[in-house]
Amino acid sequence: MNNAVLICGSVAFDTITTFEGYFKDHILPDNVKSLSVSFFVPTMRKEFGGCAGNIAYNLRLLGGHPVPVATIGPDASDYLARMQSLGIETRLVRVLDDMFTPQCHITTDLDGNQIAAFHPGAMTRSTENDIAGEAAVWGIVAPDAKAGMFKHARAMHADKIPFIFDLGQAMPLFERQDLEDMHALATVWTFNDYEASVVEQRMGKSVQELAAGLRAIVVTRGADGATLYENGKTTTIAPCKAASVTDPTGCGDAHRGGLLYGLTQGWSFEDACKLGSIMGAIKIASQGPQNHQPSRADISAQLQMAYGLQLPATAA
Repeated sequence: MNNAVLICGSVAFDTITTFEGYFKDHILPDNVKSLSVSFFVPTMRKEFGGCAGNIAYNLRLLGGHPVPVATIGPDASDYLARMQSLGIETRLVRVLDDMFTPQCHITTDLDGNQIAAFHPGAMTRSTENDIAGEAAVWGIVAPDAKAGMFKHARAMHADKIPFIFDLGQAMPLFERQDLEDMHALATVWTFNDYEASVVEQRMGKSVQELAAGLRAIVVTRGADGATLYENGKTTTIAPCKAASVTDPTGCGDAHRGGLLYGLTQGWSFEDACKLGSIMGAIKIASQGPQNHQPSRADISAQLQMAYGLQLPATAA
């Protein structure tokens, strides 16, 4: 049985540094028009990231078959090798020799404030990745270059592959008409509660109204769990308690990985959302988006404890 999942989105590096002080002491409002500041950052770490990379990582932890669809530069050879070592199929990760891999540089101060700079690099040419005719049981269109998101959405729609549209960080790129166009293509929408409120405002419709034209909408609400809108019914997905709250980076992607795995197993949307919540809770207890390493047995035990569900005995 083909259980491949096409995961369209970014594969990127996150370079994270910490400023052991406070931005507010160095960025003076009266002088902001001639701003010139430099921060000494004694600690730095480089993380494997990007929405497609993170979702693929979590789906693979569950024993799924992720096929990331992304564009990277030759500077990501270590990322590519890591995915291959994890058993992630990389034939649709295209290397563009004249581009850098997308990179996000984030500096955080002691108050938790962040200054970030994102270089899209090879992501700007994601339309060059053609997935027409690919076989898959499910797919997802996660944040990427807008043109690439639409190209991949149209390809999966034409090939009758059900897919999730994950708005995420691409939200500033999508105006009302863009959202309406994507609504006509996608099978499921998923976003967090803030994104949901923005979408409602831009489209002039409630989430419940939007869900009527889809198989489901899933709205994640952090520590408050999630809400599933399906067949005119609203279902609250109770949260599960994390072992610790260490780093929220990549929690949404972890949730998508769990949701997709459940759907590939033929689970109901409600049960698939519960697995998504487990994956998010596991991720938030770990620093970085791809450093949590639970076994399938660990995940299944937590799923059983929180919701009375279990993973299949063998990965599929």
